[in-house]
Amino acid sequence: MGQGLWRVVRNQQLQQEGYSEQGYLTREQSRRMAANNISNSNHRKQVQGGIDIYHLLKARKSKEQEGFINLEMLPPELSFTILSYLNATDLCLASCVWQDLANDELLWQGLCKSTWGHCSIYNKNPPLGFSFRKLYMQLDEGSLTFNANPDEGVNYFMSKGILDDSPKEIAKFIFCTRTLNWKKLRIYLDERRDVLDDLVTLHNFRNQFLPNALREFFRHIHAPEERGEYLETLITKFSHRFCACNPDLMRELGLSPDAVYVLCYSLILLSIDLTSPHVKNKMSKREFIRNTRRAAQNISEDFVGHLYDNIYLIGHVAA
Repeated sequence: MGQGLWRVVRNQQLQQEGYSEQGYLTREQSRRMAANNISNSNHRKQVQGGIDIYHLLKARKSKEQEGFINLEMLPPELSFTILSYLNATDLCLASCVWQDLANDELLWQGLCKSTWGHCSIYNKNPPLGFSFRKLYMQLDEGSLTFNANPDEGVNYFMSKGILDDSPKEIAKFIFCTRTLNWKKLRIYLDERRDVLDDLVTLHNFRNQFLPNALREFFRHIHAPEERGEYLETLITKFSHRFCACNPDLMRELGLSPDAVYVLCYSLILLSIDLTSPHVKNKMSKREFIRNTRRAAQNISEDFVGHLYDNIYLIGHVAA
C-alpha cells in the first residue's frame, strides 16, 4: 500500500515537470507547443475591417472584468440578436445597463408581435409619442384585465386605441393571442356570438383529417365542460367550416355538414370513452363503426375505422 501511494505521488511530480509514463517532454518541447497554441489563437483574433470579437469574448484583463461581455463593444447587429432572446422583464433589467440598446423600438416591437400577433394599432399610423415599449405594458395590462373580466379587458384595449370596435378585429386579436385565460375566453365567446362567427372563419382546415382539425379547433375555442347549447353551436359551426374548407373531399366521401356534425359528436363520445379512467369497458372498433354508421349510413366503414384509430393512438379531440 505504501509503495503504491509513493508511485502515485511520484507520477504527479513527473507530469508537472513535463514527463509521462511512456516517455518525457523536454521543457523546450513544452515551450514550442505553448508557442504554437498562442499563434493559432492569434489567427482567430483579428477580423479584417471589424472588431476583434474573439478577443472580446475570451480575453480578460483581470479577475474583476470576468463575467458577461459588454454589449456596447460588439457590433449593433450582434448586440440586438443577443437581446432579442430576452423576455420583457429581462429586457427592462438590461436597459438599466445598456439603455440605448435595450430600449430599441425593434426589440419591443418583436416582443409585442410575438405575444399578441394581431392588434388594430399595428396597421395604423402611430400617434405622437408612441413607443412599442409603452404598447407592451398596455397590452400586458389589458390581458390581465381580460383574464379578470373579459368585457372590461376588451373595453380597455379599445380605450387605448389598440383594438377597433369590430367583431372581426376582436376575433383576430383572440386568434393570435395565447395569454388569455381560456375559461374567461369561453364565457366571452358564449356571450359574443358575432365574435365567435368571425373567429371560426379564421380557421383553415383544408386537407386536414377530421379528428386533427377538431383538435385544432378546440385549441383555439375551448369546449365547455358539459353538454349543452353552446357545445352544439360550436360543433355546428365547425362542421360547416370544415365542409367549406374541403369541398372536394366532401363530394368524394358523400358527406354533408349534418353528417360531419354526427361524426364530431361520435368522436367526442369516443374520446371520453377511451380516455376516462371511470369507463372500464372500452368501446371496441367494431362497436364504434356499427354505432356511427347507424347514425350516418352513407359513411364508409374504412373511413370510420380510421377515425377510431386516430382517437385510440393520439387521444382526446377536446383535451
